[in-house]
Amino acid sequence: MPQTAEHLMRSRYTAHVLVAVDYLKETLWPKHQPYFDPVAVGEWAARNHWAGLTVIATNLGSEKDRDGTVLFEARYLANGRLDTHRELSRFRKKAGRWYYVEALPE
Repeated sequence: MPQTAEHLMRSRYTAHVLVAVDYLKETLWPKHQPYFDPVAVGEWAARNHWAGLTVIATNLGSEKDRDGTVLFEARYLANGRLDTHRELSRFRKKAGRWYYVEALPE
């Protein structure tokens, strides 16, 4: 179980690489899980070749925090073109476990 928001973010990137859709749903904030589309997420993750992850910044999100954000860039090859997904992600801890909540505007 990831101990920080950044560790969860990195594990979710790995889940995209491995097309571990169940893990992506399990680590999504519980109130958002009913709206999770495993087919669409799995298809998107599988059709891309993941090329790397860079964590740019974190704010809070330590073992002692309840909330945190992680700014990252994930590179992937799609349709013969290298692209970058840049996101400021919000994470929240509930009952000692970190969850991905949402993407925030930068």
